[in-house]
Amino acid sequence: MKQWRFESRFFVVGLLLCTLAMFMSEPAMAAKYSFKLGHSVSDQHPYHLGAVRFKEIVEKETNGDIEINLFPNNQLGTGERDLVEGMQIGTVDMVVSSTGPMSGFEKKFMIFDFPFLFKDKNHAYATLDGEIGQYIMGLLEKQGLKGLAWYENGFRHLTNSKRPVNTPEDAKGLKLRTMENKVQMAIWKALGADPTPMAWGEVFTALQQGTVDGQENPIPILFTQKIYEVQKYASLTGHVFSPSMLLMSKSRFDKLSKEYQDVILKAAQESAVYEREQITKMEDEQITKLKELGMEINEPDKAAFREATKSVYDEFRGELGDDAKLLDQILAAN
Repeated sequence: MKQWRFESRFFVVGLLLCTLAMFMSEPAMAAKYSFKLGHSVSDQHPYHLGAVRFKEIVEKETNGDIEINLFPNNQLGTGERDLVEGMQIGTVDMVVSSTGPMSGFEKKFMIFDFPFLFKDKNHAYATLDGEIGQYIMGLLEKQGLKGLAWYENGFRHLTNSKRPVNTPEDAKGLKLRTMENKVQMAIWKALGADPTPMAWGEVFTALQQGTVDGQENPIPILFTQKIYEVQKYASLTGHVFSPSMLLMSKSRFDKLSKEYQDVILKAAQESAVYEREQITKMEDEQITKLKELGMEINEPDKAAFREATKSVYDEFRGELGDDAKLLDQILAAN
């Protein structure tokens, strides 16, 4: 009898120890929602820094119920347009993208492609965060896309491997990579250059091999993507301010509870403020570093470039229909 009791107690203790071991090895509770967020540039770029801040806020405020996984450097697609299309077909959940390819989804986005539209960053921020920006972002919902917040990519500048560009005449004949965007292509045609649309993932090799002479992008792109390795000259033309957006698949967003939607939207706005701060901080620092790395940087006469590209307004404002008045409102505030 004593032997049986001993064996019973031994069995119970063993069972408890096994149960405890299983409990201790049980993985943490999985997130209720897991989203993939992609973008096309380096993990050193402010896009990614903003995305990291967004991830941190969302995961903290939902106690891990929502998990955001980040995929920089075109890991989820071959360029911004491809990533945005991925949200429409369900292979990507969230994207940080410039507005460059967005006119292919909603024509009114071409407003932001007109040359020398914004006087400075404060003018751009006031427009994007105000009624005009919210109206245009909201137009994407019919395409299955939910705009969460306005990030920025900064003012775009010209680089090339041939010569300094100080005047519009200096740009003539240059074969330049552009986004697949007809307004921005028209800017360079007006300046006598040869615009060549190309997915961003192909650009470095094209510059390296001389397939194109140059490209145009904001300073943080030039630095973080090491454009200085394949381009000698940079001209601070500031011809277009490049807004960007944190976007989400609308179907994914709509499936969330109101509480989680509010967290997503609040986190997006907070991360946008942070992302803009990083862009501005990096620009001055990186211009100095680009010079140290061997780039020749000049500041051309923007007034001459502005005058030379006026024809772009005449060519495309009609495509905006009644919303051409928004273009006039932005210019009036400039």
